[in-house]
Amino acid sequence: AVAGGLELALMCDMRVADESAKFGVFCRRFGVPLIDGGTVRLPKLIGLSRAMDMILTGREVDAKTAFDWGLVNRLTPDGTSLKVAIELANTLAAFPQACMNADKRSSYYAAYDASSHQDAFDYELRQGRDVLLEAQKGAKKFTDGKGKHGSFDSWTKPSKL
Repeated sequence: AVAGGLELALMCDMRVADESAKFGVFCRRFGVPLIDGGTVRLPKLIGLSRAMDMILTGREVDAKTAFDWGLVNRLTPDGTSLKVAIELANTLAAFPQACMNADKRSSYYAAYDASSHQDAFDYELRQGRDVLLEAQKGAKKFTDGKGKHGSFDSWTKPSKL
């Protein structure tokens, strides 16, 4: 993912890439600025120093480096990233959504909007309270024996990717 493609990838919660994938702010080479959130999201994701290296130099970053930096979440053998991404999406889609989305909102709030750690913790608590009904159903399943010792039903078991 390079230039605008990199910015699109940065908009995603997770990124899956083949081992031969390349990343970079190649638009730098042509005098085109990042205008789709790249200068905001990239430093948050990989740190300011690494982001500035990519943004200012326009250099190519290989998939292993992108994985090591946290730009890529899953590194896959060439030709398998789409399959792995679909499996990951199906796994996430099978989870109870209200709770997962509350945790996602809380994580993004803590990363981008919180004015302090306490503010982030308070937001997390508010998000958690909003999904108590779903949480109660999940807790009931657990106390009924589902998921104990890692033995989840197939529809709730995370993939081993």
